[in-house]
Amino acid sequence: MSKKTRYLFGILLTIVTGTILMWSMCCNSDTNDSSEDLENNQKEVTPTVVTNKGFTFKDPNPDGSFAYTSNDNFNFNVSDYSILTPVSQGVIIGIPALHVYLKNHPKKSVDITGHYTSDEKNSSAFPNLGIARANAIKNYLVTNGIASNQINIFGEEDNTLITDGIRYEGPVDYEISENVNNEAQELEALKKRINDDPLTLNFGNAQASIDFTTAQRQKIADISRYLDQVEGASITIEGHTDNIGSRTININLGQKRAAYLKEYFVSNGIPETKIITTSKGPDISIAPNTTEEGRAKNRRSIVTIN
Repeated sequence: MSKKTRYLFGILLTIVTGTILMWSMCCNSDTNDSSEDLENNQKEVTPTVVTNKGFTFKDPNPDGSFAYTSNDNFNFNVSDYSILTPVSQGVIIGIPALHVYLKNHPKKSVDITGHYTSDEKNSSAFPNLGIARANAIKNYLVTNGIASNQINIFGEEDNTLITDGIRYEGPVDYEISENVNNEAQELEALKKRINDDPLTLNFGNAQASIDFTTAQRQKIADISRYLDQVEGASITIEGHTDNIGSRTININLGQKRAAYLKEYFVSNGIPETKIITTSKGPDISIAPNTTEEGRAKNRRSIVTIN
């Protein structure tokens, strides 16, 4: 083989080798890019599976004739108990059917259980956010004609709830139940228990606002239940003060304290028409006004069932 031939053969071999290498690199790059694109696309289209228990009712009795199922439900923002609007069509359509069924079966009730997580902040008047959510739904149903004494509300912690990052879709479930025969006696006992140890809230000097303890929130829940279940029931909020300042000023301050508590109750779904406010000012002391400790005990509001 001549020198010139070997030279041409070398050039040809270099060209072929380079072509093969370029083809290999190009194809591998396209394959990797395609795999990455596919993986990214799969991530983008995979939706977050949020919790939704559905607006679903079924009479558990064998002879029960009522059932309604919808994938819609009431929705709530995280750490909130206000129903988000607009309310879904599946809920709106189902309420009249539930109304008719309960009206035709006065001994049956709907049990509403609101759910919440331990990470949520409870700013309601109720012991937990689940009860507050159930209470909001109860009020919505009442405005749509369902009797409040056929609605029971409960709250339950559920840390499996999943949000869409902002809200919970349907953290509530429902059951149809039979009213117990001794319900009237239970409610009368509840009234006695509340009035024997009434909800008493103490205020700082010249203050008309307060933070609620867990025990106080439970008493509010008990009061709300009684008002819901007993037709014509009402409560009286009585404001009291110490004797520092004129009687006129203290009467006004006592009324402000009662009005504050009424406003708080109303904002948490307790009907305004069932709340009476009054002020006794400094007239009914439960401790001597000669000490700061005694005056602190006298600055209070008391809630009793009429």
